[in-house]
Amino acid sequence: MDNPQELFDRLIASDRRAAARLISMVENNRPGASEVVKRLHAHAGKAHIVGITGSPGTGKSSLVSRVARELRNRRHTIGIIAVDPTSPFTGGAFLGDRIRMQELATDPGVFIRSMGSRGALGGLAAATNDAINILDAFGKDVILVETVGAGQAEVDIVRYAHTSIVITMPGSGDEIQAIKSGIMEIGDIFCVNKADREGAARALAELRMMVDTSGHFGEGEWKPPVIPTVALTGQGSVELVDALQSHRAYLEAAGLLDQKVRERARAELLEIINRRVARAVLATVDEEGPMSGLVERIAGTRELDPHTAARLVIEHLLKESAAGDGRLP
Repeated sequence: MDNPQELFDRLIASDRRAAARLISMVENNRPGASEVVKRLHAHAGKAHIVGITGSPGTGKSSLVSRVARELRNRRHTIGIIAVDPTSPFTGGAFLGDRIRMQELATDPGVFIRSMGSRGALGGLAAATNDAINILDAFGKDVILVETVGAGQAEVDIVRYAHTSIVITMPGSGDEIQAIKSGIMEIGDIFCVNKADREGAARALAELRMMVDTSGHFGEGEWKPPVIPTVALTGQGSVELVDALQSHRAYLEAAGLLDQKVRERARAELLEIINRRVARAVLATVDEEGPMSGLVERIAGTRELDPHTAARLVIEHLLKESAAGDGRLP
């Protein structure tokens, strides 16, 4: 079994294998993982976190690869976290993003990690934030987080990223409709990939019109650019990275980067609380828990309604926690 203290020391000393092992530990919730993540907190907070989202088929992985290469040309070190959908039947994930990024795998300045979503909503894996912190403490300048790509659920990334890129492509009415229905609000940069296809000019015009009508952009305020790209050839990748770095500079100049950092800290705090409370609740009402009969009283005898049962569980957990022997970790 890995020694968490040893892995921590090796990570701070820029050991790639230690980074990989630590991410596996937090992903699988292994003993000692949380203690290492706690210690890493003081070493993180320097990286530019970039979220990249959009529906399946828009070429996110190929574009992430191009963005990473352009950032490397500018001498930045890169961490890539690619979240893949997990099978609801087997619990496994295809992890195809790593296959598409093989050309980056031998670059010592790039660290790539694919993670299964494991049923997490919002396009991100539950351990994504811990993985971001690990790569941040590892010393990566820019961390690219590619979400699952499930349409309107792709909104969690805005709470964790400093810059969010939304990718679409020509010839997909559903994609434009999805943007109209909610993803429009999260984009700091919009990208029309596969811009060599028929309908690209129309898709660009529609997106630019939507940006123009989505808000009032005063002098000095950030107006999301709409950039055409062709990931297979690299067309537009320079302009996309220019926009990425311009947005970072804007956040710093406007004093908004600190606000983004605080928003991420709040989201991280709430996520950890939700996970821990959920585990405590499940342990309380499962077959061997102290309140295992609640489900039968709701569905069987119907003497309790779900709202009352939920209140009873919360009261039970609060009493146990106050007594010092509760299930809340």
